[in-house]
Amino acid sequence: MNTNFAENLYNLRKAARMTQEQLAEKLGISFQAVSKWENKQAYPDIELLPVIADIFKVDIDALLGYQSKKLNTTHYNQKYFGEEYYWGNQVWDKCYEVLRQMPPIRPLRLLDIGCGEGQVAVFFAKNGYLVSAYDISEAGIEKGKHLAEISNVSVDFFKADMLDYRLENEFDIIYSSGALQYLPEVRRQDVIDNMKEHTARGGIHVLNVFVEKPFLALPPDWEDTEYAWKTGELFGYYHDWKFEFMEEKIFDCNSGGVLHKHCMDVMIARKEPLRKEEHDKED
Repeated sequence: MNTNFAENLYNLRKAARMTQEQLAEKLGISFQAVSKWENKQAYPDIELLPVIADIFKVDIDALLGYQSKKLNTTHYNQKYFGEEYYWGNQVWDKCYEVLRQMPPIRPLRLLDIGCGEGQVAVFFAKNGYLVSAYDISEAGIEKGKHLAEISNVSVDFFKADMLDYRLENEFDIIYSSGALQYLPEVRRQDVIDNMKEHTARGGIHVLNVFVEKPFLALPPDWEDTEYAWKTGELFGYYHDWKFEFMEEKIFDCNSGGVLHKHCMDVMIARKEPLRKEEHDKED
């Protein structure tokens, strides 16, 4: 069994805010057994692996530390193979709010998470930002690179899976639209904490998430690897940041060729700059 299992299990359990005793109870075993797994002293019986994976909403490959082939793409990957750009040339209206909140009067580092075919990343690069962008779709990344080339701008496009990828560099702006539904609930705290930690003081996050409502049917193109958020859940992760904008809205959508409705929570939150006394202390 892959030796990453112990670390993965520990991280998943912590992200889910679950004790060893609680996990053991769900599995019908002793908490000492879970402790041994996390300390690499033993491994679970093979029939328990799918049960553990289901508890944390990951597949067995991810649980064991292997990159799952089925997670290497989404259904959008096939849509991105055509010459036309699936999402057209329009950008989300909150992109213009980024220009207002943090105009690029100095070099500002911006990360686009789940960038699709790169239209938004190229838009920001055209407006003077230093842009990095990633997506799980190889086809989307290649179209983004092509769009940047013909637009005569530079964007650092790369392929990554938000389930596994963690930031190491600092950014001034982190942007994500229509992508965070691929994060199961047990992974959200870890991913958002990493994003917040690698954001410069005074920087902003511009995010939206699809919200589950009992009176709205699932969209026709909803995938098994997509997970709706709860109302206000996104905002709760940013209780210690300043909200520049927040709203919940219901709107019509025609993705997948069938008219349907979405509920979405939208947020722009700012990491407060250092207070003068903190700044003086750092100096």
